[in-house]
Amino acid sequence: MSGKGALGRNLLSVGGFTLLSRFTGFLRDVMLGAILGASALADAFYIAFRLPNHFRAIFGEGAFNAAYVPAYSRVLETGGKDEAKHFSAQIFTLLLASQIVILLLALIFTRTLLEWLAPGLDKDPEKFAQALTMTRITFPYLLCVTLVTLFAGTLNANGRFAAAAFAPVLLNLSIMGFLALAFLFPNAGIAAAAGVLVAGALELWLMIEASRRAGILAFFARPGWSDDIKKFFKAFLPAVIGSAGVQIALFADTIIGSMLPTGGISSIYYADRLYQLPVGVIGIAAGTVLLPEMSRRFAAGDTAGALDAQNRTMALTIALAAPFFVAFLIIPELIMRGVFMRGAFTAADAAAAARVLFAYGTGLFAIVLIRSAIASFQARGDTTTPMMISLTAVAINLAIKLLLFQPLGAQGLAIATAVGAWINFLLLVLLATRRGEMQFNPVLKKTAVAALAGCLVLAPVAWFGLAPARNFAASLSAHVDVIALLLLGALGAIVYFIVLFSALYAQGLRPGSLRPPRAQASPPAKVDPDQSP
Repeated sequence: MSGKGALGRNLLSVGGFTLLSRFTGFLRDVMLGAILGASALADAFYIAFRLPNHFRAIFGEGAFNAAYVPAYSRVLETGGKDEAKHFSAQIFTLLLASQIVILLLALIFTRTLLEWLAPGLDKDPEKFAQALTMTRITFPYLLCVTLVTLFAGTLNANGRFAAAAFAPVLLNLSIMGFLALAFLFPNAGIAAAAGVLVAGALELWLMIEASRRAGILAFFARPGWSDDIKKFFKAFLPAVIGSAGVQIALFADTIIGSMLPTGGISSIYYADRLYQLPVGVIGIAAGTVLLPEMSRRFAAGDTAGALDAQNRTMALTIALAAPFFVAFLIIPELIMRGVFMRGAFTAADAAAAARVLFAYGTGLFAIVLIRSAIASFQARGDTTTPMMISLTAVAINLAIKLLLFQPLGAQGLAIATAVGAWINFLLLVLLATRRGEMQFNPVLKKTAVAALAGCLVLAPVAWFGLAPARNFAASLSAHVDVIALLLLGALGAIVYFIVLFSALYAQGLRPGSLRPPRAQASPPAKVDPDQSP
């Protein structure tokens, strides 16, 4: 694998396309909010949308990447491109077969699945019927997007990140396109569900085409029981259990949310979409780039380089996530009103979603740093330790959900999620530092201090600037909340980054120091002299 590109450039590439994905996702959610609001139809669609994504997160993405990327990187490093393609083809065959079985079972037992995972829908037969129809439409998305995860992991391990980071944009565009054609469907919810299904096929096509152009496309191969396959499953099974633990907590949100009054699930969804902006653009992008980089460095024996890359990535993550943390805690209602309050989305809906966003915000730093912290273990092929930590956090998460959902409703579920994230992150850091698998360097420490200084200045700006911003916006336009949010956001960004950069310079650290180090070239793959050209 060529290692000529800089890790920082890859992080910017993934972050840039992820930002595009979040922006189009923002437009998608504004469109959904305006058309569906926080109605029973909206609740039904969001349940149908979440179910295949829960299973995707169990069998794909986190769990799959945790096992596949280090395994593929190891084969590529030691055996070369052809052996890596054969390994990838074997995994593709196994993955496709398992997903076909899961899809058939899900389509046959959709009603039972909904009765188990959204029992509160039974109280509203019409909502249940709508959710049933939409789930049958959206569930095949799981098969497509799980294969997308395989191709994305292969591309990432070969230093190609753009296509995989761009793929979610197709989901957003597809849903918006089908919403625009909603008049052709029984209702807008079914139109959006059809958009999800078509998006899965588009994302899969994009990944196949990108892999073909990169010369790494691999489809079918008879699965064997080689050492590489054994190592993959040895890492994969604990990762699946760990991911399943996290998804159990999210399933609990769906299960308990279905018991909330109409609009509860929608409030969680709208708050989560805004919360996922920094989580996706910063946290997931950082973890996506960091895992293959650390895996490659460990495989090459460069432990110091791997730890340095981790510290710089975490430092950049903290610096970029801090202003979102302040915004979610200080002005959550202005954010929800400015982004979503139009059409069917009312002021009451905005207030309810703002309470959920505030609760999510308390766990933001933990959420965005978890992927970087897990890399300490996964890059070494250890998926068991993160699994055990994840299950511990999930158990506490579930207990808190059960305690809080009745008195606090949707906000209680979000508080439990935040607490679980902090427990997960802190246990990862504690164990990794005790083992010497994570070491905080001066760049990370000084950046954390600078970000704290920025937050301490930004918080009063947001708090005391809210009323003046709204008053000034009212003198300009009827769209008070939108303009006030833009004004306050621009002012806050300027203030925060001035303080951040000043604090970095005061500590003798230039902002460029946050950029991850350049990736060193991988040693050439072993070549059999008899097979040389």
